[in-house]
Amino acid sequence: MTLNINCQFDSGNIHVIDSQSNPVKLAIRHDHQSDFYQWFHFCVSGAQAQENFQFSLTNAAGAAFAQGWNHFQVVASYDRQEWFRVATHYEQGELIFDHAAEYDQVWYSFFTPYSWERHQDLIAWAQTSALCSLETLGNTLDNRPLSLLTVGQAGLGKRNIWLTARQHPGETMAAFAIEGLLQKLLDPADACGRKLLENAVFYIIPNMNPDGSVRGHLRTNAAGVNLNREWANATMERSPEVYLTQQKMRTTGVDLFIDCHGDEEIPYVFLVDNQGIPAYGPRLAKLEADFKQQLLISNPDYQTEHGYETDLPGQANLTLASAAVGQAYDCLSLTLEMPFIDNLNLPDATYGWSAQRSSDMGAALLPAMLAVIDELR
Repeated sequence: MTLNINCQFDSGNIHVIDSQSNPVKLAIRHDHQSDFYQWFHFCVSGAQAQENFQFSLTNAAGAAFAQGWNHFQVVASYDRQEWFRVATHYEQGELIFDHAAEYDQVWYSFFTPYSWERHQDLIAWAQTSALCSLETLGNTLDNRPLSLLTVGQAGLGKRNIWLTARQHPGETMAAFAIEGLLQKLLDPADACGRKLLENAVFYIIPNMNPDGSVRGHLRTNAAGVNLNREWANATMERSPEVYLTQQKMRTTGVDLFIDCHGDEEIPYVFLVDNQGIPAYGPRLAKLEADFKQQLLISNPDYQTEHGYETDLPGQANLTLASAAVGQAYDCLSLTLEMPFIDNLNLPDATYGWSAQRSSDMGAALLPAMLAVIDELR
């Protein structure tokens, strides 16, 4: 039986070079109008009838973060609900994986996909809560809505907490983190969420890059623009997603901002702080320390030993969301990074870093916020 390999669906990305060879030769497509690529997502039919065959991503060496392949394992699914890891190795510039399929049809991906349909389900569910309202900030270049969820009621003295996810569309763990946070925050029986909403209003954009998400991009929007380098000069022509978000932030103010991401190479969960912004001082340093200390308690997947090098004073890149917002609003502003691979402090041979662990990490942000809520302003 001949293999049929298809990616003509939401977030699909693969180019078939030779489906008759063994290994089957494939290549990852570039983001539109961009040199970035690494996200892949495709479906194989006829897999169960095959024996002893492999797949090779032949252009893996040119991917945006090729070092990330060294400990990486492809995720696979039969039902598109449970995604598990399959044996994978990187050699001579190719990513090779094999899988003895138990069913005829298998989906393979860089990480568990978070579909546009699931995003629509999330915001539809959230808006039915009496605590939440839905607003469309505007449209993207592909004419998709940029949706904002507002949780809580504005009031005198209340803090304004902002969260964004998927500026880089291939980092789907960020969307799962937002989903987990919303499930906890909107649960009327959850004491942490209830206490936070007495003191704060949440502004949440679950998907900052709808176009890149549907197109199967790793890092850019429909114009090939990296949104997390647009915060100093966003325009409606290049980066309406950032422009519209900044416009809304100016009407609300920001007391705490968390931008959710995934890191392709570092197999740990970590936060990126803003010691390099000009506004940084003892107040922000204490807020960061208190937030991190509580997050260590809230979720042991988080750690502080591994991460990015700290910027020198005054050397922050103010084109990045976290740095730009932290400087503009003199507020606690952090980037949450989760792995594509696994947390090597608590490895999971079957699932690696997963959608569920991402969701749990998102929920764990709320107790950390509660620890600093009274000191944010």
